[in-house]
Amino acid sequence: MWFKNLIVYRVPAPWDLSAEALDAQLQRLAFTPGSSVEETSIGWVPPREGDPALVYSVDRQMLIVLRQEKKLLPAKVVTQVLRQRVEKIEEEEGFKPGRKRMKELKEQVRDELLPRAFSLASDTRVWIDPVHGWLVVDAGSAGKAEEAFSLLVKAIDRFPARPLKVAGAPAGAMTAWLVSGEAPAGFSVDQDAELKARGGKATVRYANQSIEQDDIARHTKAGKECTKLALTWNDRISLVLTDKLELKRIRPLDILKETAGSDGANADADERFAIDMTLMTGELAKLLADVVDALGGEAPAGAGADAPAGAGAEGAAAAAATSTDDSPPWDP
Repeated sequence: MWFKNLIVYRVPAPWDLSAEALDAQLQRLAFTPGSSVEETSIGWVPPREGDPALVYSVDRQMLIVLRQEKKLLPAKVVTQVLRQRVEKIEEEEGFKPGRKRMKELKEQVRDELLPRAFSLASDTRVWIDPVHGWLVVDAGSAGKAEEAFSLLVKAIDRFPARPLKVAGAPAGAMTAWLVSGEAPAGFSVDQDAELKARGGKATVRYANQSIEQDDIARHTKAGKECTKLALTWNDRISLVLTDKLELKRIRPLDILKETAGSDGANADADERFAIDMTLMTGELAKLLADVVDALGGEAPAGAGADAPAGAGAEGAAAAAATSTDDSPPWDP
């Protein structure tokens, strides 16, 4: 049930969107399996197997699922069959097909092979919180999130969502936390981080090891800033915050697992799903609000996403530059 990655958008809060109204609009783009000659098909599917509704809702929190089905037709297979076809034509006609005919032959080969290709389906979950104004896509990449967002734009009349923007630059804020050794209220810094050179390719990664402030000072002095940082929120959820304002590797900790276990001890599958949904959305809504606060609050409407934080990357680098340690930066 728990989302693993959060790409976050904002909607009006409160938003007077009901589950019934959303379902009716999503039905226009409901998923249907592709025909034998279609490479890709995409659309909305029910979040719960056996339930025809395209929206699962509990306490006004809504879950929807986008399915994409792709035919697996490797380019090497097409090239191999095309080569055989061209060789046969050369033998029969005595000359190699021209560019236009090659293009037609390639399309013909693809059309012939597609009905025999395997299909691979992948689902992308979306959580809509009209109470607090969150729209969150469980996607590991911005491209996957954009697919879901674009289809929502097509499905929902006057869709009001926009990407989340904060007043501070996430990279600058995370760098400042590392330089100072102090995380914002409610958060603690874990043992994974990534620092990259601004405008360069030099990268330093920490994995499951203590992050020493002396090391951080050297790297920031050399012009690096933090682009990924592992954090724990209120001893309840661990995550990795990125410079693109994405939350990755979301993991509920033991205290939440125990809560879910006790609440759902005697519940059936449907009740357990509702309990898990309520717990997840309640915790993630609070987490997102605290992340926004830690990054200086939301940017005013129309503001860019890259406004510098009060203690931004330049400030962090300047603080590091005051270090008396003149040893050269370390790059693995």
